[in-house]
Amino acid sequence: MQGEADRQRELLDVEALAGHLLVPGSVFAFLAEHRLRLFPPELFADLFPSGRGRPSIPPEVIASVLVLQSLYGHSDREAVEALTFDLRWKAACGYAVDGAGFHPSTLTYWRKRLAASQRPDRIFEAVREVVMATGVLSGKTRRALDSTVLDDAVARQDTVTQLIASIRRVGRDVPGAHALVVQECTRLAEVTGGDYTVAGKPRIAWEDEAARTELVSALVGDALALLAALDAAHHDEHGDPDGLALLSEAGGKPAEALALLALVAGQDVEPAEGSDGTDGRWRIARKTAPDRMISTVDPDARHAHKTRERRQDGFKAHVVVEPDTGLMTMVKLTKTNGAEHSDAAVGADLVTTDSTLTATPDAPVQVLGDSAYASGDMLATLDARKWEPVLKPWPLRPAVEGGFTLDDFIHDPVAGTLTCPAGLTRGVSAKGKVTFGAACAGCPLRQRCTTAERGRKVTLGEHHQLQRQHRERATDPDFQAVYRRHRPMVERSIAWLTRGARRVPYRGVAKNDAWLHHRAAGLNLRRLLNLGLTVQDGTWAIA
Repeated sequence: MQGEADRQRELLDVEALAGHLLVPGSVFAFLAEHRLRLFPPELFADLFPSGRGRPSIPPEVIASVLVLQSLYGHSDREAVEALTFDLRWKAACGYAVDGAGFHPSTLTYWRKRLAASQRPDRIFEAVREVVMATGVLSGKTRRALDSTVLDDAVARQDTVTQLIASIRRVGRDVPGAHALVVQECTRLAEVTGGDYTVAGKPRIAWEDEAARTELVSALVGDALALLAALDAAHHDEHGDPDGLALLSEAGGKPAEALALLALVAGQDVEPAEGSDGTDGRWRIARKTAPDRMISTVDPDARHAHKTRERRQDGFKAHVVVEPDTGLMTMVKLTKTNGAEHSDAAVGADLVTTDSTLTATPDAPVQVLGDSAYASGDMLATLDARKWEPVLKPWPLRPAVEGGFTLDDFIHDPVAGTLTCPAGLTRGVSAKGKVTFGAACAGCPLRQRCTTAERGRKVTLGEHHQLQRQHRERATDPDFQAVYRRHRPMVERSIAWLTRGARRVPYRGVAKNDAWLHHRAAGLNLRRLLNLGLTVQDGTWAIA
């Protein structure tokens, strides 16, 4: 059942004894005075539908600890120790001087309950409601989008380590698989003399390429043999033609372990030179899989390339910021790769579902972002809502260095034609293809247009005309002035977000997304206090 705090202060209540020592305008002082108003018990009532059982820790205490924990980068144990020994934390959470904190696992328990609820981000939403109540965003219809890569909480694993870890996990999590690992996975022992009871790397001559290839072949062979044996075993037991499919449909840890093994056995390896894989010879692939898993400990973590020079492993945090105040109105954490996780795709989803954003005839919505957000789909999404994109356009790359770009060709969307710089007009196909072909042979501008023997070919994207118009609009001095004036604040908000928190504390997208929302809630609260958050006549206001 849901717990409730005693509304009468204890004799040694920290706020009563030393509340005057709290820095005015700090998050600690604010929570000490307003935590119950910010996080009322009814906000969490659905987490404890039963009135039976031992009362939980009061919800306003847990919510305050979660916000402070994410704001100051504490682990669960460190957060509870701070609640026990730091007078500021005690005052913020309503504890007495001699009050002991709860067990650290309580925070894990609450996070699980929040994650399984209909409103997992309610703490962030509660702070956002305060933002709306103050009116600080009234009439502000400009939003800036950005993202940053956050480092994962695990070490990157190479192919050998992942294969061994995946086979060990199947043997541990899939019923009856341990015996099959002993029976079927014998190739590793033949090559190294070791087996899968040891988690570390096998002892081989690692500087010898042939030895490494032999080891990879043994591990892949063991993985494939184990999958085949599991498939046959479940086929015999249940009569299903696809035993692995039956296991996968059951879900849970067994299904996750099998999926992980199948993925690892295929993502980083390829048949050895001169082999088709049927002879059991494999090698490390000479390329990287597009969605390569980098660790079996955290299967959601991915390689990230924010820039060519900066390479990280982890996740991507996306934010929507009101550029005058620096308040984050929407946040989301995703994997770093995949079209559905691109800046433009996630940014469009966030900004169009931002409940703090309301357009008016006198104040149309402006969306700011760098070139990562200026995709055709993003422009089409904003155009459908009559919103103004203030997005840095994607740079055009000419086919010939210093030559013509796509904007040097005249596009007539009504007639469905494209005219080249030399004045030659061709029709645009249904798939956006335009072929000038043999007409380029004697063209005096050929050297500035194409090096293709068969002449210039052009492909127009689905939203080519929107992108062309946007590139032209971006040359307007007013456009550039708005971008330069309001874009920097989102960079500052990103700096606040990552200061002391570049590495995520948990494994997986779901847990770290919850952490990101809690951190954003804490940062928004701190920002509101800096702007002068107060209570006037019983309502939130900015002084």
